[in-house]
Amino acid sequence: MLVSVLSFAAWIYLVAFHGRFWRSSPVLDAGVPPGRAKVAVVVPARNEAEHIRQSIGSLLAQDYPGELSILLVDDNSTDGTAGIAASLDDGDRLTIIHGEPLPPGWTGKLWAVHQGLMHEDTKTAGFVLLTDADIVHAPGHLSALVAKAETDGLELVSEMVHLHCETTAERALIPAFVFFFQMLYPFAWAADPKKRLAGAAGGTMLLSRAAIDGVQGVSGIRDNLIDDCALANEIKSTGGRIWLGHSEQAESVRVYANWRDVWEMIARTAYVQLGHSPLMLMGCIAGMSVIYGAPPLLALLAHGLPRVLGALSWLMMALAFQPTLHRYRRSPFWGFALPGISLFYIGATVTSAVRHYAGRGGGWKDRVYPETPGA
Repeated sequence: MLVSVLSFAAWIYLVAFHGRFWRSSPVLDAGVPPGRAKVAVVVPARNEAEHIRQSIGSLLAQDYPGELSILLVDDNSTDGTAGIAASLDDGDRLTIIHGEPLPPGWTGKLWAVHQGLMHEDTKTAGFVLLTDADIVHAPGHLSALVAKAETDGLELVSEMVHLHCETTAERALIPAFVFFFQMLYPFAWAADPKKRLAGAAGGTMLLSRAAIDGVQGVSGIRDNLIDDCALANEIKSTGGRIWLGHSEQAESVRVYANWRDVWEMIARTAYVQLGHSPLMLMGCIAGMSVIYGAPPLLALLAHGLPRVLGALSWLMMALAFQPTLHRYRRSPFWGFALPGISLFYIGATVTSAVRHYAGRGGGWKDRVYPETPGA
């Protein structure tokens, strides 16, 4: 009875009072014309030969009316990433920065971003777009981002780009990843100046240069593996205004071919998200079990009121998942599979913790980070 009441109460709260996270919105208005502020785009890349042609090509094809420069910071790639990008240059908009060796205390991505922010083009820009080397942008994307920032007076405009969702593993697991992200960082709360919560998605982050200077760039978060949310927190804590939404003009072309690829994506940073705290890990497991695991068990195996409450919780869960499933063109019936999918995410989170204590946490692009400040 206690578990059924807790689960039911949790879903009432999540659906009615948790920032309407389940709505899978907002999205940018693509029809607002931007100004002509100078924009610099910084793309950190390490061994991205598979994707860099599409990514840089889409940035070079932007129809932005103002001055635009694109800086690819090649983080010591060994697969010809920089050469492929250089072959796309159609003038003087693209600059290739060959990254310096990674110093102690920095993650590779943030060290690359730091070098891009130190370039003269970014120092003199009104806005800086930070984007990943596996993101493809529609021609009007940059214009829409700048228009949003200028119209609403925002220091940070960020979007959860549309993730690749074609393989069997992606179709089963990626919509849930987006759903859980929305639950952790309700977009409405991130945009609310009265809320302390700040969030961003690293695939698309348009920042005002003033906001970047106000937090001294990325030096203060140099060792953070969840760099997007860390930077958003820095900006919001200094009074900067944030907007976080879903993108209909940018998509990731990174493919997660099987369940292990998705598992590795989660295991890389899940325990970082929990602050490397065993108590937080136990709380996460217990909370996920009550919120996601208990409802179907109660609905199928219990009797009386616990069964009714379990069924209602399962139904609310499935309904809350529908907008995200619709965004990714998945069957509505996947809503009822969310309890099973949550077990996958719990397992990956536990793996993340085990790797941390074994000294193998934070592995990415053939690097393993110590995950300790200043290490």
